[in-house]
Amino acid sequence: MSMETNITLTVNGSVVTLEAPPAARLLDVLRERLGLTGTKEGCGEGECGACTVLLDGVPVNACLVAFGQCDGREVTTVEGLGSTAHLTPLQEAMVTEGGAQCGICTPGMLLSAEALLREEPRPTEPQIREAIAGNICRCTGYQRIVNAVNEAARRREARS
Repeated sequence: MSMETNITLTVNGSVVTLEAPPAARLLDVLRERLGLTGTKEGCGEGECGACTVLLDGVPVNACLVAFGQCDGREVTTVEGLGSTAHLTPLQEAMVTEGGAQCGICTPGMLLSAEALLREEPRPTEPQIREAIAGNICRCTGYQRIVNAVNEAARRREARS
């Protein structure tokens, strides 16, 4: 029997308090307790990046983060980027450039790319490749994702 603790964190801009075991994986809490199923489980070992979320703005593998480490922190999932009705420039570019195919890696790719674009609004191709290096994609060959991030940077610049 595991002990549950109240943990308060900000998820996609909303403050939430949840009772859960501190050793529970952030991935499981997001999916099972909050219904945020955009965060995918691929390998469960921190190798594939499908579960990438932003923790205080930094990409992390949610399968490796203990929920107890999140008290007082901010988590952004793919659901926090935009909505179907209001896609972000990055989400739009992933669609138009063919960077999203089967969809398993897409949420993690989006969050890794979002973190990069927040820090470096005009990244080079090597910077983009380094930022998404922790995310495995079996469908695109990565070039379409790189193109999408480049296009998103152009779209963001045009909107500002």
